Amino acid sequence: MEQQDLNKRLILALVLSFFVFVGFGYFFPQQQAVQNVEQTANTNTATTHQTPTTTSPSSSAMAPTTTQQATSAPVVTSSATVLAVVTSDTFKMSIDELGRVAQFELLEEKYRDDEGKNLQILGANKVKPLEVRFSDVKLNDEAFKIAYINSGSKTVDVTSGAQTITLIQQLSSLSITKKITVQPNGAYSIDVSTSAAAPYFMTPGHRPMADDSMYMLVRGALVKGADDIITTIEDGDAEGHETVKNAKIASAFDRYVASMFYDFDKGMNVSILKEGEGDPLIFIEGSQTLNLGGYIGPKDHEILKSINPELTDAIEFGWFTFLSTPFFKVLLWIQDIVGNWGWTIILFTLLVKLVLFPLSYKGMMSMQKLKDLAPKMKELKEKHKGDPAKLNAQMMEMYKKNGANPMGGCLPMLLQIPVFFALYRVLLNADELQGASWIPVWIDNLAIADPYYVLPILMGASMWFQQKITPNNFTDPMQEKIFQWFPVIMALMFIIMPFPSGLVLYWVANNIFTIGQQYVINNAYAKHKAAAVAAHHKGKDS
Repeated sequence: MEQQDLNKRLILALVLSFFVFVGFGYFFPQQQAVQNVEQTANTNTATTHQTPTTTSPSSSAMAPTTTQQATSAPVVTSSATVLAVVTSDTFKMSIDELGRVAQFELLEEKYRDDEGKNLQILGANKVKPLEVRFSDVKLNDEAFKIAYINSGSKTVDVTSGAQTITLIQQLSSLSITKKITVQPNGAYSIDVSTSAAAPYFMTPGHRPMADDSMYMLVRGALVKGADDIITTIEDGDAEGHETVKNAKIASAFDRYVASMFYDFDKGMNVSILKEGEGDPLIFIEGSQTLNLGGYIGPKDHEILKSINPELTDAIEFGWFTFLSTPFFKVLLWIQDIVGNWGWTIILFTLLVKLVLFPLSYKGMMSMQKLKDLAPKMKELKEKHKGDPAKLNAQMMEMYKKNGANPMGGCLPMLLQIPVFFALYRVLLNADELQGASWIPVWIDNLAIADPYYVLPILMGASMWFQQKITPNNFTDPMQEKIFQWFPVIMALMFIIMPFPSGLVLYWVANNIFTIGQQYVINNAYAKHKAAAVAAHHKGKDS
């Protein structure tokens, strides 16, 4: 195959890969629909001795055992009785009669919906954080029928400092005590003790269900082991027998929020139970006493870092985490300096362009040379059209003589594709962009689409202009037409699909900087070409 044809086919493959990666994730989201979160807790306190209502036994009611086998037991997925309501200036947490977090509500304005309602992140009929399940079936059945007792205050304000709630459940053969100490930022410690030995497991709950967008997002469970290896099990991928010994972090996460346990000293024995069609449900093994750190709320880098810097590892970005994580840290560094996420994205784009400029320079200079050689290449094809081997040999000799690399033009694009995909993940999953403003009268939330469609149009227009000034050597009319229509298709796609304006801003900035870079290289090549011609004439004259 000719190198030139390989060059063009590679470019087309990269274009198609973009549509597959981005378009497929939007038009064909995960099969399991994300349910809208409903209110599950009533803030009016009822009698603490009311017997909880249980559902019929099901696979979702299984509890791991010491041999990692599942045993069936009834489970309560919702309860109307609230034992305590914990509030701060950023959240409201409801504790139900089974000693679980029945609902967690985010109070900050940036999390409110179009109707002004606060975001509630726990699914109405999903397993709740702090639920305890015993390995003994009969004991487990009893535990789901007898309510905990809260002898303290029913309303707890942690705005000015941590507060502790003590809950006690009296079963026939033992009693369970839960002490929950909640911090103002959503962090908490959970201390569980039983009056007699009885193997049990506690869960951070089914992953929060706070986002119903159609993007190709990663949702499920994340476990960081003692060896610092991070394992992610996405919704639909759980097998139900996964275990991690002495884990540091176990997180059930959605796009922007998570519910997690952590223990950086002793570690946790983690089991994964399979729910429904394969959703992972995390359980932590407990003995007579279990002491864990916990957090529920947004995956905000500064909040997690303030609790423990290692908790920031719970912020994941899917396939490109290895590249997205350092990008995210650079973005945070720039944001600390400029204080505006829009300008942060633009400066980050400029930084990437400067880092890649030496390679881009070589690639674009090579494309300029290939453009000039196009007439000679056409002559060679006519001359050796019946002898492909000789044609390729002559073309390679011509490339070598003129310092042209047929693959060089692809290098800048090859480098740009992983950069875009990694940043795509960051800008889709970074909680920091929610409510982040660039230009208040225009873009006041970089996590949602441009309301006036200005950025998608600018993206298409800048891409078209970039193509106009970029040399190409297309000989196939079909390939040329695809590239000519590509800016229009991209603009329409970003208008039809409500991509976050932060992502589109990156693309626009990248196009503008590429146009400037192309002008610099075009001028440099023109000077290089003029110098070569002058030297050639000087050689003839002498």
